[in-house]
Amino acid sequence: MSQAKNAVKVTIGGEEYTVRSELPPEYTREVAAYLDAALKRVRDSLPMVETHKAAILAALAITDELFQARRGDRQIAERLTRMADEFARMLPPAKRGGRATVS
Repeated sequence: MSQAKNAVKVTIGGEEYTVRSELPPEYTREVAAYLDAALKRVRDSLPMVETHKAAILAALAITDELFQARRGDRQIAERLTRMADEFARMLPPAKRGGRATVS
């Protein structure tokens, strides 16, 4: 059974919306505020752009942030794997926990 949906009023780009979500209202407000701030940055830098185009540019900026964060997460995971392999090589073979390493 799914959780009850919360109806949360948010303002994005000067327009009020009611968002229904199973997520906590505070989280929904935070997400909406983040989008509103991204939209404001686009509008401040390009005041003559149409609203729907500003929204698309804001969405592109947020998507870029997401992709950069994912790339960073992958790089950190790869680095941690390399470090774990290095540490495993320092252990006696019986203590390596199945990590096969070639010296």
